[in-house]
Amino acid sequence: MKIQKFKKRIGLIGFGCVGQGLYDVVDANRHLGWEIGSICVKDKDKSRSLPASAFTYDVQEVLQDQSIDIIAELISDPKEALGILRQALQQGKTVVSANKKVVAENLPELIQLQQRHGGVLLYEASVCGSIPVLRTLEAYYGSEPLVEVRGILNGSSNYILSKLHAERGSFQSALAQAQELGFAEADPSLDVEGTDALHKLCIMAAHAYGLLVHPDEVLHFGIQHVATEAVELATALNCRIKLVGSLKATATGQVALQVLPTLIPEGDALYDVEAEFNGLEIEGQFAGKQFLKGRGAGSHPTGSAVWADVAAAVRGYRYTYPKLCTSQATATSGDEQLTILLQGEAKRLAQVLEQLQPAIQHQTPDQSQVILSLTPQELRLHQGLLKQHGIFVAAIPARVALDIVPEVLDRAEAIPIGSL
Repeated sequence: MKIQKFKKRIGLIGFGCVGQGLYDVVDANRHLGWEIGSICVKDKDKSRSLPASAFTYDVQEVLQDQSIDIIAELISDPKEALGILRQALQQGKTVVSANKKVVAENLPELIQLQQRHGGVLLYEASVCGSIPVLRTLEAYYGSEPLVEVRGILNGSSNYILSKLHAERGSFQSALAQAQELGFAEADPSLDVEGTDALHKLCIMAAHAYGLLVHPDEVLHFGIQHVATEAVELATALNCRIKLVGSLKATATGQVALQVLPTLIPEGDALYDVEAEFNGLEIEGQFAGKQFLKGRGAGSHPTGSAVWADVAAAVRGYRYTYPKLCTSQATATSGDEQLTILLQGEAKRLAQVLEQLQPAIQHQTPDQSQVILSLTPQELRLHQGLLKQHGIFVAAIPARVALDIVPEVLDRAEAIPIGSL
């Protein structure tokens, strides 16, 4: 007797880069019994790869369609996306999302809605593209204390930094190349200002440490003010500048969160993570270090991550947030002294230094680069000031910092604080 197979239907809301990627992945796997049931888009005039008859412009047609098994919310508008997730979960539906801003800023509410109404929300695609980060943290490290989780979480900024190191061009030209290849959006601010990596870090905090923290509470800087001189300094020290997000357990039971451009030395696991790739190092108290690497940007890698969530959801998978019930961790920026490189226009940098009152400082004769010591708490306190003055901020790891002063002194005589 032949067993009849029933197709499972996905309601797709949004048909941009990720939505198109998911459509392609589903289309290539029709033999598995899945199909796109309906597709909702907003712009009726936008040119698309499918005929106009394939789309609806009313999101309720998807949300109220009882033949839909799973909803994939893949739009860019965070306000609309949150409304869609709320309605779907209140109806007890299963929904997958790639919207890291919405998840990061509203995770406590989204968890509560799932518990109250029985719906399921999966969002693996919101963190590190094709790398199964959240599933790994939940399934493998759900019962193990973590020492640190750190990584390159944004493919767009990593592509730009890779180009700067390889070609010594300008930030704007590297950004333009990233946009042409689809690794950066027309409005790249979320990527280059570190906000995208920040959102991903906050999501990971819930699964890695049982910590619910709002992005507004976390220290973060981006790469939008990076200059050739900073790239040249990093290269002279056998380093590459990377935008690194980190979660680290402290001796006091807190978790230090930060997103900072960092001089990564040769030999570090993150050093060879290039172009649009993401890389994540997870250090468990007992398991030691594990390293994950994969494409963090692009239509098909992210669409594949959405597809993995769809397939997992239909098998009954859901996040259990194992550490939320047991963890008493609170968030901090950290109080360990950091060696920091500041770079910017000399006049603006001088104004910033007057307020920072750094503990240690070396400055080049043109007064555009300064090396100093600050705690993350102090850095966060002056976060707005530094961004307002267009100052590039980069952390220098301890093992690099031992060589940084001689390197600066070789290039130019250090200028003491009192001479400013």
